[in-house]
Amino acid sequence: MCNLYSMTATREALGKLFRVSRNRMAAIEPKSAVFPSNDAPVVRRVDDGERELVELSWGFVLPQKGLAPKRVTNVRDDKVRSSSFWKGSFNERRCLIPVTSFSEPKGRSPATWHWFALKGDEERPLFAFAGIWRSFHGPIQKDGEAVDIDAFSFMTTRPNKLVATVHSSRMPVILATPEAHDVWLNGTQEKTIKLIESYPADQMEIVQAGSDRKDLG
Repeated sequence: MCNLYSMTATREALGKLFRVSRNRMAAIEPKSAVFPSNDAPVVRRVDDGERELVELSWGFVLPQKGLAPKRVTNVRDDKVRSSSFWKGSFNERRCLIPVTSFSEPKGRSPATWHWFALKGDEERPLFAFAGIWRSFHGPIQKDGEAVDIDAFSFMTTRPNKLVATVHSSRMPVILATPEAHDVWLNGTQEKTIKLIESYPADQMEIVQAGSDRKDLG
């Protein structure tokens, strides 16, 4: 379950990899750490079929009676088609979450934060998590005023051998190629389901490990 990642690529790099025209790209800044409830870049399809780059809030909002709403940052691959909380977004509102690395903790007091990235010619190659998004109207704090936000979450699946050395149960679904990005945004449900798999361990590496909850690379 990933609850921390980075997105340190430039706006120009995002536009190139995700095929978003400049006039459809919001002004964004690199982020060495993205935490739940933070705003972060998302690529999604708009009504005319083109793509846009916007910043949305990380975590679907789950109201809880008498308590503060819960932010749900990940959706399991075995829940996304059966749960009413998720399936509408999977069917109708898939998106790409730009990422340069993600982190999982190991141990406690203190935890060691392991940062995972893809291998490549660059130090932190840009890729995407397989995401979904939805609009929400209501309070996001206990007894707070109602607000309107667009929020995103992303898919998780079984971990590969590298991620399992740190987190033994789940890892994000990674989409690393323009072809996979296109299928996730535009493909049928049957085609997108085929993308939900563990990313090859030999194409990833641990680029940082320690107490830092931000990617220093």
